[in-house]
Amino acid sequence: MSTGRLSVVATPIGALDDITVRALAVLRSADAILAEDTRRTRILTEHHGITTRLRSFHAHTKDGTRDAILDELEAGAHFALVSDAGTPLVSDPGADLVDLARTRGITVEHLPGASAVLTALCVAGLRCDDFRFVGFLPRTGARRRGHLDAMAASEAATVFFESPHRVHRTLEELATRLSPVRRIAVTRELTKLHEEVVRGPVIEVLAALAEPVLGEVTVVVEGLDRPEELELDAASLDERIDAMVREGLPAKAIAKALAESAGVSTRELYARVIAKTKRG
Repeated sequence: MSTGRLSVVATPIGALDDITVRALAVLRSADAILAEDTRRTRILTEHHGITTRLRSFHAHTKDGTRDAILDELEAGAHFALVSDAGTPLVSDPGADLVDLARTRGITVEHLPGASAVLTALCVAGLRCDDFRFVGFLPRTGARRRGHLDAMAASEAATVFFESPHRVHRTLEELATRLSPVRRIAVTRELTKLHEEVVRGPVIEVLAALAEPVLGEVTVVVEGLDRPEELELDAASLDERIDAMVREGLPAKAIAKALAESAGVSTRELYARVIAKTKRG
């Protein structure tokens, strides 16, 4: 059994003092801090007077460098692993290192703390008894459309990260899938001076959201509330169909995306879409 130790340390997502006393002690005592971006982590360590050596570890770290880190841990080193912000291993490259460390019998511990996912859920004020986190959405293609369709059909809340440059387009795509009463929250710069939460039906959020959006963005989509959303009237449903037709989506895709939230069968919706497109 190795005497080494890998400490997975959650760091602030904004406010530099949002870090535990235990985390600060570990960052001070470790032989080195493995940082996704040493420049960003240095801001934190300098703020708290921590002089521990910083070493780079990120998604593009070569296998040889990673293996050397594991060899040092196996020989008894103590390293602290941090991400740019928040809890490591959530949408960052630390999972492989933790997996291999455990395989080698190296002790792995987690020091809990800040998380953009949980912070966004807390400030959004939406139903979140059950939620799923999907990281960053694919930029294009069938996998992206599949994620958006799944959000529309999910009874669990969905949390995802988005680039500020793409958030408007993402909300426009969600607007074609969500009912008019379905709520979302776009959270920006969480725990920082200019923290912002814009919440409500997606169309209202789109109208209220600044252009351009600045800073780090986390989006929460409220889960499907069937009793409320099944009350969609025919006019609202037709509006959503028209919007998706204008986007150029095929009839089958429209029927599949809308069927569950509208409370009708895919076959019935498909026939409705075909009839509307034939009427022009």
